[in-house]
Amino acid sequence: MRRSHDRLRAQVSRLAAARRSAGCATAGEEGSAVVEFVALGLLVLVPVVYFVLTVGSLQGASFAAVGAADHAAKSFAQAADEEAAHSAAEASVRVAMADFGIVEHSARLELACDRDPCLQAGAAVSARVHVEVPLPLIPSGQGFGLTVGRVDASATQFVGRFR
Repeated sequence: MRRSHDRLRAQVSRLAAARRSAGCATAGEEGSAVVEFVALGLLVLVPVVYFVLTVGSLQGASFAAVGAADHAAKSFAQAADEEAAHSAAEASVRVAMADFGIVEHSARLELACDRDPCLQAGAAVSARVHVEVPLPLIPSGQGFGLTVGRVDASATQFVGRFR
């Protein structure tokens, strides 16, 4: 048993001597794999996280646009007069954008009717909402104007006979 232990020790010392003669530094490279893993991990992880945030912003803006268009058309079609209908539709868009954390000035509402006057029974009221989606983590008030894209949604409601 003692001989096998001595042989093993001799082999280890020969390997260590061979590494030193080949120019491999043993003490200087300890722990460098951890540093390389962390550095490369951050270089890969940060863009992936930013991509996920960007996709989440687009998805949230699309949900907000659909909800805003639907509620704007409904509130317009149920209003008593056209002035109240326009203000109710704009308020619906403001509330929907606020629910999803989107700044109010990035959304735009367009209303269209197939008849004149708009609130005549059976008239179709169409609401179209355009939302400019800003890049996440970029301050929008600095005048950069950087956006991911624009999300559009539309909805149509008919004015009922019995209001």
